This record gives sequence, structure tokens and C-alpha cells, in this order.
Amino acid sequence: MIRGLSRAVDARTAPFAWEPDGDGRPVLVGARVTQCALSRICGACAASLGRPVAFVGDADEVARNAFHAPALHEDCARALAAGSPDLQVVLTAGFEFVRPAAGQDDRRPTFQPNSLL
Repeated sequence: MIRGLSRAVDARTAPFAWEPDGDGRPVLVGARVTQCALSRICGACAASLGRPVAFVGDADEVARNAFHAPALHEDCARALAAGSPDLQVVLTAGFEFVRPAAGQDDRRPTFQPNSLL
């Protein structure tokens, strides 16, 4: 889940890489996150990505330059971040999809922008 993304969603309104949990809060779906990375599709609308690519994250993710949410179109990212003051949008020309190494505490893959705009 993107911390700070607090709007309730249902199966019809959830962004592609997310699904609602029992309380209607969006949580990332691991298989869809991987599909977004490997197919270079937007995590919100599932359409092909061009450039620039956008990421949405909190201050910690921005500082680490490693995001758990998949790449997005700029407009999709701004729509996801709207109304969530803790979220920031980062634009990049490219990214690496990094899977966790054995023994890492956080087993979620990350998206690491490599050419910030």
C-alpha cells in the first residue's frame, strides 16, 4: 500500500496494481507489480508507458530513491497523489526493477529511478 493513499477503493475503482483490502484501503498486488515492471505498463491504468515515467511515494521512498509502487504515467501519478499530502511525485526517464536478495527483511521488489528529471 502507498502510505498516505487513504481513499477507499473497490474492485472497479482500484488502480491496476492495487486491490482493496477488507477495509477498502488499496494494497499492492505482488503479481501485478511484477507484471507492470516486466511489461512496462502503468500501475494505475495498465496502458503502455512512455517517457517521462512517474513514481509516487512518501518522503522515505523519495530519500532512498526506491519505490514499492510501480511506474505510472505522470497524470496517473498526480491523480493518485492528489489529496494525500504525504505523497510526492518523482519523474524519471528510466528505472531498474530490483527484486529483493535472499535474507533481506523487506521482501518486496523496488523500482529505482536512474535518470531523475
